[in-house]
Amino acid sequence: MTGELRDRALIEEAAKKSGLLWVRGADASAARAVWHVWHEGAVCVVGDGPGEQPLTGLTDGGSAEVTVRSKDKGGRLVSFPAAVTELPAGTPEWEAAVADLRSKRLNAPDAERMPDRWARECRVLRLTPAGAVTALPDGSLAERPVATPATTRRPVPAALPKLLARRRKGR
Repeated sequence: MTGELRDRALIEEAAKKSGLLWVRGADASAARAVWHVWHEGAVCVVGDGPGEQPLTGLTDGGSAEVTVRSKDKGGRLVSFPAAVTELPAGTPEWEAAVADLRSKRLNAPDAERMPDRWARECRVLRLTPAGAVTALPDGSLAERPVATPATTRRPVPAALPKLLARRRKGR
């Protein structure tokens, strides 16, 4: 097996089994975690709409660095350069990609109308592997979290564990 075929097989197998990728746009912005599907030889993602994942730094015709993580351990499996293509809404390519994306989208508030909303408000991108697998770095590559309005929950009230235990005994 040639190096190129081996790289393609490694990328495909890793991307199919992982539910999460780290993607860094060509503008060298911070890498972002995105959910995806593997569809016809490329990674497909949807976002940039209300309630969907941000696709900052990914532009049509641009490039990106994609890192696939292990589903069970969370570590890096493979990194590769990718060509970014935006799929126009309503095209056969868009319809096929959205059918796969829709089946993987968890907790959608509007599951039945989701493809229509994506066509109006979101971008569907295809990240096609464009080159050899890049060597994984030795360091952690840890970065500061991206600013977000989301907050963590408040601490659990001290009495709550006792209340829950008492409730279980009563059954």
